[in-house]
Amino acid sequence: MDITGRVQRLHGIMRQNRADIYIVPTADFHQSEYVGEHFKMREFLTGFTGSAGTAVFTADEAYLWTDGRYFIQAAKELEGTPVRLMKMGKPGVPDIEHFLRDRLPEGGVIAFDGRCVSLGDGKLYEQIAAEKGGAISCGKDLAADIWEDRPALSKEPVWELGLQYAGEDRASKLGRIREAMKGAGADCHILTTLDDICWTLNIRGNDIEFFPLVLSYAIITMDRMHLYIDETKLSDEMKEVLAADDVVLHPYNDIYEDIKAYGEGDCLLLDPVRVNYAMYSNISDKVRKVEERNPEILFKSVKNPVEIENMRKAQIKDSVAHVRFMKWLKENVGKSRITE
Repeated sequence: MDITGRVQRLHGIMRQNRADIYIVPTADFHQSEYVGEHFKMREFLTGFTGSAGTAVFTADEAYLWTDGRYFIQAAKELEGTPVRLMKMGKPGVPDIEHFLRDRLPEGGVIAFDGRCVSLGDGKLYEQIAAEKGGAISCGKDLAADIWEDRPALSKEPVWELGLQYAGEDRASKLGRIREAMKGAGADCHILTTLDDICWTLNIRGNDIEFFPLVLSYAIITMDRMHLYIDETKLSDEMKEVLAADDVVLHPYNDIYEDIKAYGEGDCLLLDPVRVNYAMYSNISDKVRKVEERNPEILFKSVKNPVEIENMRKAQIKDSVAHVRFMKWLKENVGKSRITE
């Protein structure tokens, strides 16, 4: 099925679900900058392969917003498709917010997969719909049935980052995080950002392009860390190592239901910039929320002596590689075709 067929089929699904506008961002469930093959829905629906852009579908039209880095590429890749390029920042081109306010009909519905949309964007769409006397629909990936051969979620194995590289064990890191939780008056802490989870647990993987991260969620309490992950990625040895530090394993997607169990008397520390809209929406209004920057962000930015020494070694290796490349380039330029 070509892009035209995919867009036409999506329009039919939108009508079936009474969605007036459907939004597909470039994102996974964790607000990652780059995403794995399973999450490239925007690319599948539009044909645009760049790493940044948002597709918006109305009842009978399709649009793609992207920035100046991709104007030439997007124009070429969208040629011959029904998807119209919206060049962000150009005169006369509305941003997505103003486009939605203008094109959403009275009583209309804005649909999106709430797991792939940031809390801030989700609240904005909610506000725009409310202004028109309409609503949002965020509980379903409308395009899922169209992508019949969609790649599965990554099954890449998880490995442990040894102390010779991390310089601090997970028990120490969890202790520091729990002290920050106490300071905030929280008894549990939700993590959806992959870099924060992997830093805390000293684990790495290959689930995200260009980053050694692992698809996972976590809830940290005062005595356990609940890790939501595909257990098939973990060796028996890795499971034992995590269990020794009171890390309890759960199926990857179960967090969306488990988070509903928190209620009156619970206080949850979360970073509103890093939690997706669906996750936040599943937290009861009875839960007291402390909305602050994840403490892991500051902790991991301050490097310990082991990390600093490894950074020095990495810079030396990088410098050697660069010198070798420049030597090769000077000796071979003009002798053969050299691509970017």
